Amino acid sequence: MLDLNGKSILITGGTGSLGKALTKRIFSDFPKVARVVIFSRDEQKQFQMAQQYPVQDYPAIRFFIGDVRDKERMIRAMNGIDYVIHAAAMKHVPIAEYNPSECIKTNIGGAENVIHACLQTQVKRVVALSTDKACAPINLYGATKLTSDKLFIAANNIRGKNPIRFSVVRYGNVMGSNGSVIPFFIKKRNEGFLPITDPNMTRFNISLDGGVDMVFHALSHAWGGELFVPKIPSYKITEIAKAIAPDIEHRFVGIRPGEKIHEEMITASDSYNTYDLGKYYTILPSVLNWDINDYVEAFGAEKVPLGFSYNSGDNTEWLSAEELRILIKEHVDPNFTITSKTT
Repeated sequence: MLDLNGKSILITGGTGSLGKALTKRIFSDFPKVARVVIFSRDEQKQFQMAQQYPVQDYPAIRFFIGDVRDKERMIRAMNGIDYVIHAAAMKHVPIAEYNPSECIKTNIGGAENVIHACLQTQVKRVVALSTDKACAPINLYGATKLTSDKLFIAANNIRGKNPIRFSVVRYGNVMGSNGSVIPFFIKKRNEGFLPITDPNMTRFNISLDGGVDMVFHALSHAWGGELFVPKIPSYKITEIAKAIAPDIEHRFVGIRPGEKIHEEMITASDSYNTYDLGKYYTILPSVLNWDINDYVEAFGAEKVPLGFSYNSGDNTEWLSAEELRILIKEHVDPNFTITSKTT
């Protein structure tokens, strides 16, 4: 059972959607947490977040300006930290395609710096955030995140006698996160139409709370080297459009460069190392530092069939427009109402 009371946690990209959700949950569930260090390079976002967490009410919080590209700054930030959650990344697909070297510096070079800093200090657990786009990537962002995943998993092989454990969590579209489709559609509906990429497009759906749950699961259960994948429902992009604005024009505009019609989180090639844990799947590394039989017994893990894959288009659980409206009000905007066509 995870207990962060008395522990020090650092979140890279801590001013992002998941970073803020993690911070909220940590202070709610672990009131005696020693430190929560919000590490990011955007001073304005740190200033705004500091208004939500005034130091007189949250004495454990720290705001640390820095960039994951800066190795020395990372080492400085890790001093005295127990757990690291690595959420910093360049994540917008078209921007990464246009600025490839910047994406590589942040997503790959930054991952290397985080790993190096953790190994140089006394960090005990590290969880890195991945994305569905890292699975069989077709764009640069996905390729950099796949490389990052491999770096964090392989870090378990170079730790020597250091007891630190590195793991990865991978999930798809986070409901209501910055730059995701739901807030985009809510904003665009005021213009009288919704731009939809492709009528066949599907996505997995996970809430910010679900993302936090996954991180906490990895912090408490990882043996080192696992890549965790959640079992979550899918939706059709057209159902999201119906949920948000059923009575205005839905205009099909074509997919963007580097975009997939369906999200994939486990490929058939991954099935050789994938196990079913009940609530999650886990893709285990090809080089293990522990006994697989002990792992199977500890978690009741079951090997998936060879050739198994996990794809949003082939999912068995789907969300309807009505169900999506309920989730939007619960997780994105409590004041949400659908928009009808104006006359």
